[in-house]
Amino acid sequence: MERTEPDRYLTTRNGIYFYKRRVPTLVVALDERQPIIRASLRTRDLAKARALRDGYERADDELWGALLCSDSAEAAKRRYEAAVRRVAALGFTYRTTMEIMQGETGAQILDRLRVLLEHKPNSPETNAVLGVVERPGVRLSEAFTVYVDKIAAPELTSKSDEQIRAWLKVKKRALKNFINLVGDKPIGEVTREDALRLYDLWSDRIAPPTDKEGKRRKPTHSASSGNRDIGNMRVLYQSYHEHLGVKNIDNPFDRLGFSDKHKKAKKRPPFPTDWITERILTADALGSLNDQARGIVLAMIDTGARPSELANLPPEKIVLNAPVPYIDIKTRLDEDEDGPREVKTVSSYRQIPLVGLALAVFRKHPNGFPRYRDHGSNLSATLNKHFKVHDLFPTERHKIYSLRHSFEDRMKVGGVDAELRMILMGHTSDRPEYGQGGSLEWQRDQLLRIALPFDPGIV
Repeated sequence: MERTEPDRYLTTRNGIYFYKRRVPTLVVALDERQPIIRASLRTRDLAKARALRDGYERADDELWGALLCSDSAEAAKRRYEAAVRRVAALGFTYRTTMEIMQGETGAQILDRLRVLLEHKPNSPETNAVLGVVERPGVRLSEAFTVYVDKIAAPELTSKSDEQIRAWLKVKKRALKNFINLVGDKPIGEVTREDALRLYDLWSDRIAPPTDKEGKRRKPTHSASSGNRDIGNMRVLYQSYHEHLGVKNIDNPFDRLGFSDKHKKAKKRPPFPTDWITERILTADALGSLNDQARGIVLAMIDTGARPSELANLPPEKIVLNAPVPYIDIKTRLDEDEDGPREVKTVSSYRQIPLVGLALAVFRKHPNGFPRYRDHGSNLSATLNKHFKVHDLFPTERHKIYSLRHSFEDRMKVGGVDAELRMILMGHTSDRPEYGQGGSLEWQRDQLLRIALPFDPGIV
């Protein structure tokens, strides 16, 4: 029967829909339900019957694939996936027998038993409802592959190649750290004790114990690094089990993390305005930088945009022939000429009027900065090296990103509207959205109040 036939495997008896399907010849000797499978869908509604039929159909496909599979691990996986789909078609969540006994109420268990009256003992339906099909022992590394290739794949479609590499890097680091501690064990066998070992690893790095002489040791990592590792393992564990159809599972990584009371104190300091005008906006300061790297630095000063946002602007998002020139920052989609590129958050979608330095930069670079498009690490290395070699950082705590904080401070001092400041910085606001934050003309006039004087020759 063609899979495109909308009512395939559906029959009716007294107005009730049934799933009816012949067992394939290849598995007749292996499936006790042969030659014909017949199961009541307990509904008179055709749309609902089709949806339930789809669940039975996929479950049987998985089961027959498992029966024919010579790889025992793959066969176990297919049997389990078939059971998950079959029990979902019957209106339940798959749980093992032990989980049913420990976690379900008497009424819920009774509902499962009622369904068994319609099916033979030891049938796929009975085994699925009773939870006797073992979860496959999929190792952590295998679960991670499923997570990357199937579960998280949709969220990667808007990321560029560089962003995907960065995304994978932190996920792989978390997995590697955890496997080094507990081994590449089946993900279903990960315990709270295992998760605590990862927590302890990071605790020793974030808040190391005193040495033998009672002296406090210096931390080697921040709380955010530990939280990122634990969070990535939490997401992997949860997402993988949800992918299999397992609900309400206890996640061993839940409620583990590190607080950072001094996070605000660690915030990157802004460049003082006089440092920018007297040390950076000079003929010698940026002269040896290549044109595009220099352009990005100068544009940051009067837009407050992130370096990656500026570096990845496509030409069509640099609008110079409008009454108010502006740049348009938003996620690029896959069909765009330059490929996909994800902006940090939806709140980061914004149009920034071009004034002062920024306007001069984009008039010189109307096509943007292709040298650094999707090459953020190269840009970062180039700028950091130049600023260090030429003593352009006021302190060791200052970074290129500090120019963004300087822009925000200048807006505050200049009396720029608070809501506009959040919009231009791409920050999330708790305030309900009314309107679009003012016209570009008004926004431009606000920014003109803080534009810095500069020698056009430095651009």
